[in-house]
Amino acid sequence: MKGSSNGGNIMPRKKKPNDHGTGIPYHEVEALARVLLPEIQAFFESEKGQREFADWKAQQQTEQQKQV
Repeated sequence: MKGSSNGGNIMPRKKKPNDHGTGIPYHEVEALARVLLPEIQAFFESEKGQREFADWKAQQQTEQQKQV
């Protein structure tokens, strides 16, 4: 091969990990998600979570109205 520095042997490219730019391996992100997701879901299903979400949503609407 012209311009090849490896003696003409074609070397396969290393496959880039699909870490979405985080640098965290996919299997570790998945393991974290398995632990955190049920906790997050339980929080948002609770009364406190519903209240905090409603407060956050109202705050977002207020901020959007200020920008208009």
